[in-house]
Amino acid sequence: MKKYTEMNHEELLALKKELDKEFEEIKAQGLALDMSRGKPSNAQLELSMEMMDVLKGDSDLKCETGVDCRNYGVIDGIPEAKRLLGEMSEVDPEHIIIYGNSSLNVMFDSIARSMTQGVMGNTPWCKLDKVKFLCPVPGYDRHFKITEFFGIEMINVPMTPQGPDMDMVEKLVSEDAAIKGIWCVPKYSNPQGYTYSKETVERFARLKPVAPDFRIYWDNAYSIHHLYDDNQDFLVEILGECAKAGNPDLVYKFTSTSKVSFPGSGIAAVAASKANLDDFRKYMQVQTIGHDKLNQLRHVRFFKDLDGLHAHMRKHADILRPKFELVLDTLDKELSGLGIGEWTKPHGGYFISFDSLDGCAKAIVARAKEAGVVLTGAGATYPYGKDPKDSNIRIAPSFPTLEDLGKAAQVFVLCVKLVSVEKLLG
Repeated sequence: MKKYTEMNHEELLALKKELDKEFEEIKAQGLALDMSRGKPSNAQLELSMEMMDVLKGDSDLKCETGVDCRNYGVIDGIPEAKRLLGEMSEVDPEHIIIYGNSSLNVMFDSIARSMTQGVMGNTPWCKLDKVKFLCPVPGYDRHFKITEFFGIEMINVPMTPQGPDMDMVEKLVSEDAAIKGIWCVPKYSNPQGYTYSKETVERFARLKPVAPDFRIYWDNAYSIHHLYDDNQDFLVEILGECAKAGNPDLVYKFTSTSKVSFPGSGIAAVAASKANLDDFRKYMQVQTIGHDKLNQLRHVRFFKDLDGLHAHMRKHADILRPKFELVLDTLDKELSGLGIGEWTKPHGGYFISFDSLDGCAKAIVARAKEAGVVLTGAGATYPYGKDPKDSNIRIAPSFPTLEDLGKAAQVFVLCVKLVSVEKLLG
């Protein structure tokens, strides 16, 4: 197949005529398909339904220390939940706090607390002239929404297959005391599916920020979300590296079971140094009388241990893997060699990242919507919704059925072809 970029004007016009005809035929089908967010499918949600029967009216509802989980007490998580999420986070139970149903909520709270109370005795951010955050791009839109909400200036840092551009990160944090943090999705990153290399993690651990209240917001959302048993990414554990580097307080490490059990009804956790966790507990004593211990107990009794979590996630992978492979096969078959797009091939997580010709992403998303396929908005993977190249599109294969996903993937590649031809025609 000849590259679109090598076609002459007449060839492009003839191709556009064919693509226009195909597009109108698809529009006439009246499709209503959604690839916009990384929502687990109904089949995935069904995997956890037995959890609903773990606790019954006659169940023993005391945790292992004898505390009644129906009542007040144990503000930072029952011991067995700390142990389970600690195993998932690769830390000892004393280095973890169990929260409510969402790690995103804990991140929001952490930023809010830093704004009003400061970090470990440092000046509250709201009293500073300027507060900045580093944002690896493309990245996670909900992270960027949090910092934007608080008026924090966001600085783009390019992502590579090994992680963020660490030369840039090291230079910026060593020179600018207004930089207070960086967002990270270190394993199967959103949206590219990259996993930070050993060197990248070690460089993060050795950072020398000029701001004493700088923190790495390490959102390990996809730590056990592999697609393959025999082809999994490995991520070096960051807290241990920070301790070795003499920077024990540098990281807040977030995780949750939102895409393991039930989104919105899982349990979340933060792993960090003792000093950081003590700082967290100060506001927790005022904020809450304790998070949902019955939900913590339910999760522990359902999953039991890390082996139970991994066994459960293999069931998720059996559902997700064919969907990722279908989309990737469609992209390979329909777009490879045309010179109009590139895409990632992740080993886990929830997304595929697609880069079109510059200036085409918004038009592709709009065309797909016109044809009945909803995608994540172009620009969402950049702070302020502004992709400087207008090229990145996040594809989320998880929610549709395989049949619907096949149709949606065909619509997507058609829109890529059509918009690309229009771009080349000028």
